[in-house]
Amino acid sequence: MRDSLRAKIINVCDAKIAWKGDNVGLSFYAFFANKNDNPELLLEAAVWWIKTHSLNHFEKALTIRNLVISENSRSENSRIK
Repeated sequence: MRDSLRAKIINVCDAKIAWKGDNVGLSFYAFFANKNDNPELLLEAAVWWIKTHSLNHFEKALTIRNLVISENSRSENSRIK
């Protein structure tokens, strides 16, 4: 996942959690405007959400945030080795 998408997901999740609490759910569409102005990025998010992780349409923002952070930490550790 590209860094810009990773950062956007974390920021959106943080904002939703701050606004509605730890139980707030969202879909991958939450990271995009209502119009499809970046189909490549939308597809990247959809593949990560649906194909890579087999997530439900709605998932808890806290779960998504932690998953993205965890994957980022693993990829950084593998680059260091």
